[in-house]
Amino acid sequence: MKLEQIKSKLIVSCQAPSDSPLHHEKIIAAIAQACIGRGAAGLRLDTPAHIREVRHCLGSIPIIGLWKRQFSGYDVYITPRFQEAMAIAQAGADIIAIDGTIRPRPHGENLKELVKRIKGELGKLVMADVDTLNNAIVAAEAGVDLVGTTLYGYTQETQHLSPPGFSLLTDIIEKLDIPVICEGGIQTPQQGKTALELGAYAIVVGAAITGIDLKVQAFQSVID
Repeated sequence: MKLEQIKSKLIVSCQAPSDSPLHHEKIIAAIAQACIGRGAAGLRLDTPAHIREVRHCLGSIPIIGLWKRQFSGYDVYITPRFQEAMAIAQAGADIIAIDGTIRPRPHGENLKELVKRIKGELGKLVMADVDTLNNAIVAAEAGVDLVGTTLYGYTQETQHLSPPGFSLLTDIIEKLDIPVICEGGIQTPQQGKTALELGAYAIVVGAAITGIDLKVQAFQSVID
Protein backbone atom coordinates (compact mmCIF):
# COMPACT_ATOMS: atom_id res chain seq x y z
CA MET A 1 0.00 0.00 0.00
CA LYS A 2 1.14 3.54 -0.76
CA LEU A 3 0.20 6.44 1.47
CA GLU A 4 -0.94 8.34 -1.62
CA GLN A 5 -3.97 6.03 -1.76
CA ILE A 6 -5.49 7.75 1.28
CA LYS A 7 -4.29 11.32 0.67
CA SER A 8 -7.13 13.85 1.05
CA LYS A 9 -9.56 10.96 1.44
CA LEU A 10 -12.10 9.59 3.90
CA ILE A 11 -11.15 6.60 6.04
CA VAL A 12 -13.99 5.00 7.99
CA SER A 13 -13.45 3.38 11.35
CA CYS A 14 -15.64 0.28 11.39
CA GLN A 15 -15.79 -0.74 15.02
CA ALA A 16 -18.40 -1.74 17.60
CA PRO A 17 -18.35 -2.25 21.37
CA SER A 18 -17.22 -5.72 22.37
CA ASP A 19 -20.60 -6.42 23.98
CA SER A 20 -22.56 -5.40 20.88
CA PRO A 21 -24.05 -7.93 18.45
CA LEU A 22 -22.38 -5.82 15.76
CA HIS A 23 -18.98 -6.89 17.10
CA HIS A 24 -18.75 -9.85 14.75
CA GLU A 25 -16.34 -10.15 11.87
CA LYS A 26 -19.06 -10.84 9.29
CA ILE A 27 -21.07 -7.80 10.34
CA ILE A 28 -18.03 -5.55 10.52
CA ALA A 29 -17.06 -6.75 7.04
CA ALA A 30 -20.53 -5.91 5.72
CA ILE A 31 -20.32 -2.42 7.24
CA ALA A 32 -16.85 -2.01 5.71
CA GLN A 33 -18.11 -3.10 2.30
CA ALA A 34 -20.93 -0.55 2.49
CA CYS A 35 -18.43 2.20 3.35
CA ILE A 36 -16.08 1.34 0.50
CA GLY A 37 -19.02 0.99 -1.85
CA ARG A 38 -20.02 4.57 -1.13
CA GLY A 39 -16.58 5.98 -1.72
CA ALA A 40 -14.44 5.61 1.39
CA ALA A 41 -10.76 5.20 0.48
CA GLY A 42 -9.73 3.11 3.45
CA LEU A 43 -10.74 1.54 6.76
CA ARG A 44 -9.64 1.55 10.37
CA LEU A 45 -10.31 -1.78 12.07
CA ASP A 46 -9.87 -3.31 15.51
CA THR A 47 -8.81 -6.92 16.25
CA PRO A 48 -7.12 -9.50 14.04
CA ALA A 49 -10.39 -11.31 13.33
CA HIS A 50 -12.07 -8.22 11.90
CA ILE A 51 -9.03 -7.25 9.86
CA ARG A 52 -8.68 -10.75 8.44
CA GLU A 53 -12.34 -10.96 7.42
CA VAL A 54 -12.38 -7.51 5.81
CA ARG A 55 -9.14 -8.22 3.96
CA HIS A 56 -10.69 -11.42 2.62
CA CYS A 57 -13.82 -9.59 1.47
CA LEU A 58 -12.27 -6.41 0.10
CA GLY A 59 -8.87 -7.41 -1.22
CA SER A 60 -6.27 -4.68 -1.36
CA ILE A 61 -8.24 -1.80 0.19
CA PRO A 62 -6.02 0.21 2.60
CA ILE A 63 -6.47 -0.91 6.21
CA ILE A 64 -5.25 0.83 9.34
CA GLY A 65 -5.23 -1.90 11.96
CA LEU A 66 -5.15 -1.82 15.72
CA TRP A 67 -5.95 -4.07 18.63
CA LYS A 68 -7.50 -2.53 21.72
CA ARG A 69 -6.39 -4.44 24.79
CA GLN A 70 -6.62 -3.35 28.40
CA PHE A 71 -3.92 -4.29 30.92
CA SER A 72 -4.32 -3.67 34.62
CA GLY A 73 -2.34 -0.65 35.79
CA TYR A 74 -1.85 0.82 32.30
CA ASP A 75 -3.82 3.49 30.44
CA VAL A 76 -2.34 2.54 27.05
CA TYR A 77 -4.76 0.25 25.19
CA ILE A 78 -4.31 0.87 21.43
CA THR A 79 -1.93 -1.86 20.23
CA PRO A 80 0.05 -1.65 23.47
CA ARG A 81 2.69 -4.30 22.68
CA PHE A 82 4.57 -5.82 19.78
CA GLN A 83 2.56 -9.00 20.29
CA GLU A 84 -0.64 -7.19 19.28
CA ALA A 85 1.10 -5.40 16.40
CA MET A 86 2.36 -8.70 14.97
CA ALA A 87 -1.10 -10.27 15.15
CA ILE A 88 -2.82 -7.48 13.25
CA ALA A 89 0.01 -7.31 10.72
CA GLN A 90 -0.38 -11.02 10.04
CA ALA A 91 -4.14 -10.50 9.71
CA GLY A 92 -3.56 -8.10 6.83
CA ALA A 93 -3.24 -4.53 8.14
CA ASP A 94 -1.21 -2.14 5.97
CA ILE A 95 -0.66 0.44 8.70
CA ILE A 96 -0.30 -0.43 12.38
CA ALA A 97 -1.93 2.14 14.66
CA ILE A 98 -0.39 2.38 18.13
CA ASP A 99 -0.74 4.59 21.16
CA GLY A 100 1.83 7.30 20.44
CA THR A 101 2.00 8.82 23.90
CA ILE A 102 4.88 8.53 26.32
CA ARG A 103 2.74 6.74 28.90
CA PRO A 104 4.06 3.47 30.36
CA ARG A 105 3.34 0.30 28.37
CA PRO A 106 2.78 -3.27 29.55
CA HIS A 107 5.82 -5.52 29.92
CA GLY A 108 8.18 -2.52 29.90
CA GLU A 109 8.05 -1.95 26.15
CA ASN A 110 8.79 1.59 25.00
CA LEU A 111 7.55 3.60 22.04
CA LYS A 112 10.82 3.80 20.15
CA GLU A 113 11.54 0.09 20.38
CA LEU A 114 7.96 -0.78 19.42
CA VAL A 115 8.12 1.39 16.30
CA LYS A 116 11.51 -0.02 15.36
CA ARG A 117 10.29 -3.61 15.63
CA ILE A 118 7.07 -3.00 13.70
CA LYS A 119 8.93 -1.36 10.83
CA GLY A 120 11.94 -3.67 10.90
CA GLU A 121 10.43 -7.07 11.69
CA LEU A 122 6.96 -6.65 10.21
CA GLY A 123 7.72 -4.23 7.40
CA LYS A 124 4.62 -2.14 8.16
CA LEU A 125 3.94 1.58 8.31
CA VAL A 126 3.22 2.94 11.79
CA MET A 127 0.55 5.46 12.75
CA ALA A 128 0.89 7.07 16.18
CA ASP A 129 -2.35 8.04 17.89
CA VAL A 130 -1.52 11.11 19.97
CA ASP A 131 -3.14 13.67 22.24
CA THR A 132 -0.64 16.54 22.36
CA LEU A 133 1.97 18.24 20.22
CA ASN A 134 4.73 17.03 22.51
CA ASN A 135 3.69 13.41 22.08
CA ALA A 136 3.45 13.91 18.33
CA ILE A 137 7.04 15.19 18.28
CA VAL A 138 8.25 12.27 20.41
CA ALA A 139 6.46 9.81 18.13
CA ALA A 140 7.97 11.38 15.03
CA GLU A 141 11.43 11.17 16.60
CA ALA A 142 10.71 7.49 17.30
CA GLY A 143 10.27 6.95 13.57
CA VAL A 144 6.50 6.71 12.98
CA ASP A 145 5.28 7.30 9.44
CA LEU A 146 2.19 9.33 10.31
CA VAL A 147 0.40 10.68 13.36
CA GLY A 148 -3.28 11.04 14.21
CA THR A 149 -5.14 13.34 16.58
CA THR A 150 -7.04 10.29 17.80
CA LEU A 151 -6.46 10.68 21.54
CA TYR A 152 -7.16 14.42 21.79
CA GLY A 153 -9.70 14.73 24.60
CA TYR A 154 -9.35 11.11 25.69
CA THR A 155 -6.29 11.17 27.96
CA GLN A 156 -5.83 12.55 31.46
CA GLU A 157 -3.80 15.44 30.06
CA THR A 158 -6.48 16.42 27.53
CA GLN A 159 -9.73 15.29 29.18
CA HIS A 160 -10.84 18.93 29.53
CA LEU A 161 -10.71 19.33 25.73
CA SER A 162 -13.33 18.30 23.17
CA PRO A 163 -12.49 16.72 19.81
CA PRO A 164 -12.12 17.20 16.92
CA GLY A 165 -8.65 18.49 17.73
CA PHE A 166 -8.34 21.12 15.02
CA SER A 167 -5.89 23.18 17.07
CA LEU A 168 -3.71 20.13 17.65
CA LEU A 169 -3.97 19.28 13.96
CA THR A 170 -2.66 22.68 12.87
CA ASP A 171 0.09 22.67 15.51
CA ILE A 172 1.38 19.26 14.39
CA ILE A 173 1.23 20.20 10.70
CA GLU A 174 3.23 23.34 11.41
CA LYS A 175 5.85 21.46 13.44
CA LEU A 176 6.27 18.12 11.65
CA ASP A 177 6.90 17.02 8.08
CA ILE A 178 5.06 13.69 8.23
CA PRO A 179 1.39 13.11 7.30
CA VAL A 180 -1.13 14.08 9.97
CA ILE A 181 -4.50 12.32 10.13
CA CYS A 182 -7.44 14.09 11.75
CA GLU A 183 -9.33 11.51 13.77
CA GLY A 184 -11.68 11.75 16.69
CA GLY A 185 -14.88 13.71 17.11
CA ILE A 186 -15.62 14.48 13.47
CA GLN A 187 -19.41 14.54 13.51
CA THR A 188 -20.38 16.17 10.23
CA PRO A 189 -19.19 16.27 6.60
CA GLN A 190 -18.41 19.96 7.07
CA GLN A 191 -16.04 19.20 9.95
CA GLY A 192 -14.32 16.64 7.74
CA LYS A 193 -13.95 19.21 5.00
CA THR A 194 -12.58 21.73 7.50
CA ALA A 195 -9.94 19.24 8.66
CA LEU A 196 -8.76 18.71 5.09
CA GLU A 197 -8.71 22.47 4.46
CA LEU A 198 -6.53 22.87 7.55
CA GLY A 199 -4.03 20.48 6.01
CA ALA A 200 -4.98 17.03 7.28
CA TYR A 201 -3.48 14.32 5.10
CA ALA A 202 -6.72 12.36 5.48
CA ILE A 203 -9.64 12.11 7.87
CA VAL A 204 -10.89 9.17 9.91
CA VAL A 205 -14.57 9.14 10.84
CA GLY A 206 -15.98 6.48 13.11
CA ALA A 207 -18.99 6.89 15.40
CA ALA A 208 -20.66 9.51 13.20
CA ILE A 209 -20.94 6.88 10.45
CA THR A 210 -20.76 3.45 12.07
CA GLY A 211 -21.56 4.06 15.75
CA ILE A 212 -25.05 2.60 15.89
CA ASP A 213 -24.80 1.63 19.58
CA LEU A 214 -23.66 5.11 20.63
CA LYS A 215 -26.27 6.87 18.50
CA VAL A 216 -29.11 4.85 20.01
CA GLN A 217 -27.79 5.51 23.52
CA ALA A 218 -27.67 9.23 22.80
CA PHE A 219 -31.30 9.30 21.66
CA GLN A 220 -32.41 7.12 24.57
CA SER A 221 -30.63 9.30 27.15
CA VAL A 222 -32.80 12.23 26.09
CA ILE A 223 -36.00 10.22 26.07
CA ASP A 224 -35.51 8.60 29.51
